[in-house]
Amino acid sequence: MPRMTERPFISFLTDFGATSSAPAVCRGVMLGIAPDARLVDITHAIRPFAVRDGAFLLARSVPYFPVGVHVGVVDPGVGTPRRPVALRAARGDLFVGPDNGLLVPAAESLGGIVEARTLENPALWLATVSNTFHGRDIFSPVGAWLAAGTPFAQVGPLLDPAALVRFPMPGATLRDGGLDSSILLIDAFGNCRIAGETADLATAAGNLTSGRIFDLVLPARDGRPASRTPIPWVATFCEVSPGAPLLFEDADYAGPALGINQGSAAERFGLTIDDAVRLEPT
Repeated sequence: MPRMTERPFISFLTDFGATSSAPAVCRGVMLGIAPDARLVDITHAIRPFAVRDGAFLLARSVPYFPVGVHVGVVDPGVGTPRRPVALRAARGDLFVGPDNGLLVPAAESLGGIVEARTLENPALWLATVSNTFHGRDIFSPVGAWLAAGTPFAQVGPLLDPAALVRFPMPGATLRDGGLDSSILLIDAFGNCRIAGETADLATAAGNLTSGRIFDLVLPARDGRPASRTPIPWVATFCEVSPGAPLLFEDADYAGPALGINQGSAAERFGLTIDDAVRLEPT
């Protein structure tokens, strides 16, 4: 099993927003406890309250990091009876955050959850705990104490991993020769990640040679009529002209995505998270 690096490593992901001071405050808490820690911000631009987005991006990020502590805070249930938890993954990493499904996919990406505990030791929290900022008052200090070498058992009692909150990521369905799916995520460029795997699309098409044409079929919604648009499957954006649409394999999660060369597919097609899409090979 890989071991922790000589200097503690902490990754940090939230929906606090790029212009909020909250991420910096939490980093200050962590560095006050573990001043030698290498602290990496994954992102603080998760859509507000979008636990699934955070879970997806956390799971896609942590395999590239050294073994360490990963603090995740997308917590619309803060101040409610939802549990604060810490998880140990098979690789040796520790995850700290709310028990709302945010942490589980990431821990599973590192070999699965081998131990889970509820955070019930106030000695590892800040002296004063608010009702609305557990990222600062509970999750950041616990994560830092763990990175500094505090034994995992000290965070609180054992929790059956089967009792952790989970939610399934949406997938894709093969039907009538096409692939029924939905928009899983939209990135900063307006590229739309389509739920499912590239293998699903290959099964529908028979092959995914560059230039293979698919019809993007969108149902009527929000006053927009139904539409059907032919789009090529290509390896790179430069295989189509600027402003033209393309389908490609997103390198971040090895699944199909819809893009526009030097433009936004989300804007062009009026797409938002969870919108239904269908891809039909021509």
